[in-house]
Amino acid sequence: MRLGIAHHFGWAVAVTASADHRVVDRRRIELIEPGMPAAPIHREGKPLDDAAAAALVAKVRASAVRAASASLDQLTAALPEPIVSMSLRSWPLDFPDDIAIQRRVPYESRADSVMYRKVLAELAHARGWMVHLYNARDVEGQAVNVLGDRANEVLHGSRAALGPPWTKDHRIALAATVMAS
Repeated sequence: MRLGIAHHFGWAVAVTASADHRVVDRRRIELIEPGMPAAPIHREGKPLDDAAAAALVAKVRASAVRAASASLDQLTAALPEPIVSMSLRSWPLDFPDDIAIQRRVPYESRADSVMYRKVLAELAHARGWMVHLYNARDVEGQAVNVLGDRANEVLHGSRAALGPPWTKDHRIALAATVMAS
């Protein structure tokens, strides 16, 4: 099984597909616990000094580890086979870890999103899953090239087979699993 993730602030669309690109599971997963701020750097941390912002980010990150781990555990328990890989939207590998730097342009608008992706990647590695990074802008086109004549059936047929919801996030997550194979 291959897992594709299309994440947002505090939650994600997770699509799990078999080796032949059949959707086995699709669900919304929580990436933070209820009541936690979803964007500690971009929103809630703005009025705080660097030390207080760093403490808030650490608290949210710990929440993300717990919540995302629980979500992944629930997902894996529902699957007929083990997951071998997780696909995540890529981030700059040189993205700074220092909160004071993350609070500045151009990092501040992406720091929270990068935090979620790093947490998911760490959890995947801890489970022995390979982590594949994708570019959300072109992963669907790349999957179409790989799938050839089956592209429409795989990427759009799932909506007919499974019913709604089947959004762009679902297609991107599924396309990412195709590119991980």
